[in-house]
Amino acid sequence: MKLSGNIKSKVTDFNCDLGQCYGVYKNDLEFDLIEYVSSVNIACGFHAGDPLTMKKALLACKDMNVSVGAHIGFDDIAGFGYRNVDLSEEEIETIVIYQIGAIASFAKSCGMEIEHVRPHGAMYKRASEDFQFSLALAKAIKKFDPWLIYFGAAGKTLQNVADEADIRVAHEVFLDKKYCFDGTINFDADDIISTPESMKRLNSLMSYKMIDNTDGGRTEIDFDTIHFSAKAVNSLDLLKEATKIVTPISVNYNQVESSGWLK
Repeated sequence: MKLSGNIKSKVTDFNCDLGQCYGVYKNDLEFDLIEYVSSVNIACGFHAGDPLTMKKALLACKDMNVSVGAHIGFDDIAGFGYRNVDLSEEEIETIVIYQIGAIASFAKSCGMEIEHVRPHGAMYKRASEDFQFSLALAKAIKKFDPWLIYFGAAGKTLQNVADEADIRVAHEVFLDKKYCFDGTINFDADDIISTPESMKRLNSLMSYKMIDNTDGGRTEIDFDTIHFSAKAVNSLDLLKEATKIVTPISVNYNQVESSGWLK
């Protein structure tokens, strides 16, 4: 691992979303991020993503040898998955399994396997705040494949879901989101669009697992992966600078290595 300053923490995963296009609406700039991450979450057709885009994204990830996962969301193409939808537990299960099944089928045809699942937009926010909703997602993921890793916002909610559902999880943090004193994300606050500020946060997270909070203090956050948004205007620059500090390694590899299987 490349070190900067007094960084002495574990290596960590960098992840980004991919394939968030639909039909003629393309954003090929997000493919530039693959070179700098270790895990990629591919949209599965509900909030974004169409069959050709899904296949293209998988093959691009295969060429770069990165881990791939399902990026699931509410059935909301028009709103890009940013609108909350109230669903029964059965409905949650069906939309989760449907989306994972879609990307897993394409992955199989490409000689690949899906390793994790990450919710998108309103689904992600709801899962970070609503234990029962997050638990329903976890149960659906596990029902499809008990070896899949559930990516979610770092904190007690995700850990409680992991314990209750007996599923592997990856606690995720952001360099551009603002955090409350209790370690939860302030989704109403504007994102931080400053590469130097984000690099300060990365150094703090990797050295001490600490992040500045909106109360003017610092909060400890245990994490396994850092998310980099393709929507940020400085996303590529941010990743280039981040990989000068940390060499990203996928969550799956880190968890297997720490278990002793690779020794």
